[in-house]
Amino acid sequence: MFDTVAKRYDLTNDLMTAGIQRTWRRAMVEAVAPQPGDLVLDLAAGTGCSSEPFGAHGATAVPCDFSVGMLQQGKKDRPALPFVAGDGTRLPFLDDTFDAVTISYGLRNFVDPVAGLREMLRVTRPGGRLVVCEFSTPTNGAFRTLYLDGFMQALPRIASLTASAADAYVYLAESIRAWPDQEGLAAMLAEAGWQRPEWRNLTGGIVALHRATA
Repeated sequence: MFDTVAKRYDLTNDLMTAGIQRTWRRAMVEAVAPQPGDLVLDLAAGTGCSSEPFGAHGATAVPCDFSVGMLQQGKKDRPALPFVAGDGTRLPFLDDTFDAVTISYGLRNFVDPVAGLREMLRVTRPGGRLVVCEFSTPTNGAFRTLYLDGFMQALPRIASLTASAADAYVYLAESIRAWPDQEGLAAMLAEAGWQRPEWRNLTGGIVALHRATA
């Protein structure tokens, strides 16, 4: 499914969020707090848009994704990044490899998110950190209703303006509706073995940044 939207994926995301997703991406990088020399695993990296900013902090980001189509497009757009194909529940990396792991808008796509979080813990060095940037539940009741019942229904039509396979965005809307709220995801992190899970809401809770340590 993601292979079919790879070519215009970044453009479509900008359109759907009116560019706000760039602010979310900056907040995600700040939450990771990359240091010079850090090795960062960026899961569900798609075309590498979320991986690229780490280089400005002196860190090395490894973009990893299950979709070969996304990786191929990413290699065309960002040839300097070391793209790796991999299943998030069976990562092709040794134990204790990374200083930090991040995943943006991809954990919802795991058949077993807790198993994926355990695998992320396996490849993270002791004391390393995890940042999950994911769609979440708006905290204001009226805004939550407008977002879930209004924007989510319009999402496929908005995506059809640029996306080559707007049906993929029907799945996106449905998966966001079914996803746990902020407390629910924090409980998943704890269940997977991550320590001190916490979160920060962005744009009223449309997106939440969850952070934890190995």
